Amino acid sequence: MNRKKSTDWQICRKLLQLARPFWLHIGGMFVLSLLATPLSLLSPLPLKIGVDSLLSDRPAPGWFTSMFFLGNAPSTPRMLLSVAALVVIIAVVGQIQEIASLFLSTFTSQRLMLRFRTLLFHNAQRLSLAYHDSKGTSDSTYRIQYDASAIDGIATEGVFPFLTSLITLIAMISVTMRLDFQLALVGLAVAPAMLICAHFNRRRMRGHWREWKVLESSALSVLQEALGAIRVVKAFGQEDHEERRFVDRAQQGMKVRLKITVNQSVYSFMIASITALGTAAVLWVGFSHVRSGVLTLGNLLLVMAYLTRLYEPIRSIGKRSANLQNQLASAERALALLDQSRDVPDRPHARRLERATGRISFHDVSFGYESSRQVLQNLNFEVSPGARVGIAGRTGAGKTTLLSLLTRFYDPVDGQILLDGVDLRDYKLNDLRGQFAIVLQEPVLFSTTIGENIAYACPGAPQEQIIAAARAANAHDFIIELPDGYDTLVGERGMRLSGGERQRISLARAFLKDAPILMLDEPTSSVDVKTEAAILEAMERLMKGRTTFMIAHRLSTLEKCDLRLEIEHGEVVVQEAGAGGMPGLMHTGSQPS
Repeated sequence: MNRKKSTDWQICRKLLQLARPFWLHIGGMFVLSLLATPLSLLSPLPLKIGVDSLLSDRPAPGWFTSMFFLGNAPSTPRMLLSVAALVVIIAVVGQIQEIASLFLSTFTSQRLMLRFRTLLFHNAQRLSLAYHDSKGTSDSTYRIQYDASAIDGIATEGVFPFLTSLITLIAMISVTMRLDFQLALVGLAVAPAMLICAHFNRRRMRGHWREWKVLESSALSVLQEALGAIRVVKAFGQEDHEERRFVDRAQQGMKVRLKITVNQSVYSFMIASITALGTAAVLWVGFSHVRSGVLTLGNLLLVMAYLTRLYEPIRSIGKRSANLQNQLASAERALALLDQSRDVPDRPHARRLERATGRISFHDVSFGYESSRQVLQNLNFEVSPGARVGIAGRTGAGKTTLLSLLTRFYDPVDGQILLDGVDLRDYKLNDLRGQFAIVLQEPVLFSTTIGENIAYACPGAPQEQIIAAARAANAHDFIIELPDGYDTLVGERGMRLSGGERQRISLARAFLKDAPILMLDEPTSSVDVKTEAAILEAMERLMKGRTTFMIAHRLSTLEKCDLRLEIEHGEVVVQEAGAGGMPGLMHTGSQPS
């Protein structure tokens, strides 16, 4: 479904389907909100009874005298006390209804938003890197954190309050017509004009809200980029430049928001003017009816009170219809993320994979991020289990892309990649990625403890295994020297540790995972010689018995590899056996130089 062409009802229906587990709660909210209608009808009654029965000597309604045991000829003080008591009873019941409605709506709305945000986060994490590369993470963040609230605005504050207002409107019209049919028609004469204004205002507001959401997301993107790269910003003294970028995006959003405010103000002014005309017309006709004896003064006051409440649902329907456009604009964006299909989905009958042997084959593999430009072209090579493959090449040649294809961050445009003789796309994605341990050039740590960062590879691992992995990665000695040892918080992205320390924790994570295939993406490129020696020693232990792919700029790092590939312009231009050349490694494609 194309969200841009979805009708309001289609979007609401989709959100209500997502809210199905909470229909009982929403139904309870609806029932509680319906109680507001009879309470609204009862609110003016004490005034009407007091005016007609105390000032005009008309008999009080039978239900009133029975309720307060007044008899046939109640005294004035008892009548006054009973009228006052009725005011208090109606007010107390109304407050109880409001409190119960508020509690239930808060509980339901929070549960709804949590579930919807969880669904969005679940889907966003499983979308391909290609999607996140093109859209940016800040856009998904905005949709999950802010646009997801639309389900609350529509399910609990939009559709059902709209229906409640409609029911209240019908009830008010019925009661008013029973009191004075002509007066009711005069009051309702302005209703079509109010609804027409609401319709045209709704159409304008939808486009403005869409534009504002995009600009808000864009401003958030600037903030995320600038604060995420704060060291670079400070190093180049570009704080003012980033501030100007943010202000520019925010000002664009401010201008759109001002347009929205102007539209809302004009709409409110028009509705207030139409309401005033309707009220004036009812007063004109109402006074003439009182003077002619058609209507009592108490009934006129009752009609005026009902008329005020009659216009309120109409105003509410129009206002909610306009405000609903904000929610619908958010809902379109949130549902677009939820409906986004995975670029690397599991095949219908994907097979399980417990532990691979590590035999890998590339057959005529080509890939490009854009259809017009290929990054890798016709790659053909085979790797035996346990072999070490060194990959060299200039920056941008496609080295990291090759590893991304192995883990199915992307799928080849043409050709096949086989693991143990089976196409990668025929394995379950989670099982396939469980076969790889990855150590990146810039290690990724989370803002938690060192122990939890190591155990990220194997959640729930006992402390003994975590320590053993740290020892194997030459990380244990520096960890125990820290004040809190393995419970030391590493800070955002691990910035409280040095680059070498972060890299050794990353290696410990790979040791703990104990995967059959290892990927090393320039793990020693940003450390000093002494730290590099410690990392290389740990890497040597880590590579034993595992099929290993190692990317490095320094050829000396690749000396012990069994197979060396040099990639240039997306093609393998050099392929040779290294110092440990193993049998069974063969080149089946590109011309070696």
